[in-house]
Amino acid sequence: MSLCVLSGCYQVGPRRLDQDESDYSRALISSAKQQTLLNVVRLRYADTPGFLDTTQLISGYQLQRNLSVGVGADSPVRPIGGAAVQFQESPTFTFQPVTGDAYAQSFLRPLPPGSLLPLAMGGLPIDVLFRLSVQSINLISNAGAIGGDVGKGSPEFFELIHDLRLLQVAGLLGIQLEHSPEVSGKTPPLDRVFLTIENTHDPVLSETVYETRHLFNMSKNDERVEVVYGGGQPPRGQIRLLTRTVLGVMGQIAYQISVPDEDITSGRTLPRVSLIGRETRPVIVIHVGKERPENVFSWTTYNRKYYWISDNDYDSKLAFTMLQILLELSKTSKNPGAIVTIPVNG
Repeated sequence: MSLCVLSGCYQVGPRRLDQDESDYSRALISSAKQQTLLNVVRLRYADTPGFLDTTQLISGYQLQRNLSVGVGADSPVRPIGGAAVQFQESPTFTFQPVTGDAYAQSFLRPLPPGSLLPLAMGGLPIDVLFRLSVQSINLISNAGAIGGDVGKGSPEFFELIHDLRLLQVAGLLGIQLEHSPEVSGKTPPLDRVFLTIENTHDPVLSETVYETRHLFNMSKNDERVEVVYGGGQPPRGQIRLLTRTVLGVMGQIAYQISVPDEDITSGRTLPRVSLIGRETRPVIVIHVGKERPENVFSWTTYNRKYYWISDNDYDSKLAFTMLQILLELSKTSKNPGAIVTIPVNG
């Protein structure tokens, strides 16, 4: 046993690879979720959000081996001894704050329709996606600013995204991206986004198809319409999608948090946005309390209170996961992400 240890049979690297890869992956995802939730809560109280990117993680292992051999006093012929292995870990983390141009491009730039809509074709529910990231479709407005009755939005918006979800599930909704090449070296290439609503023989879905096309200002037999960024009434053949910034997405989630009455009466924050129409439930339900919660999907602390998303709330978990995807989608840095380095000294 001791000879095997001295000769290097104790291989740390291969034994630790699977566990380290899994452990650090879970830790990075968990910390990203916690940072996002904390920033949402900060916005609820008009506090400044802050973002840190984990750029490098170094987890060093030190393996120390000791061997002792002696001869017992009672048995001079028979040697006795022992071997010991000491295993130490010393991780080092490197964080980089997101500031300047990186902050502006990642969090203050509206999400482009060409990047947003393909997520629905990847399987994400289009109604949740639009509730999070779209401020208006043509003249149909989603919920807006914090406080009062101004930010309730249009009931037609929730009816529209409900119908879009029905069409998505039925396979009648499609998204196409078309690449326009440069013209004479002057016009930069553009990705044009088209939405298709197919006909169906199902009488119930046919009514949904008709209503959706009507809200999109499409003619009865039009199946294809171009989606462009912007607000207001578009010309025929186009849908104007006014998308939000990532900071705007987080703000909308923040404004729907039901906070303690004492925080409102004291002036620390304003009453939450009241939704109207089909969807009166917040897109993400965030709980608050003074006791540490159990059975949570993600949690954080702010001003001596706990804020959390319940692990039993599938809808809120799905919407929060989609928020994390939008955060990753918005990043424009060429940084490849967190680099995990694990040197082993044995």
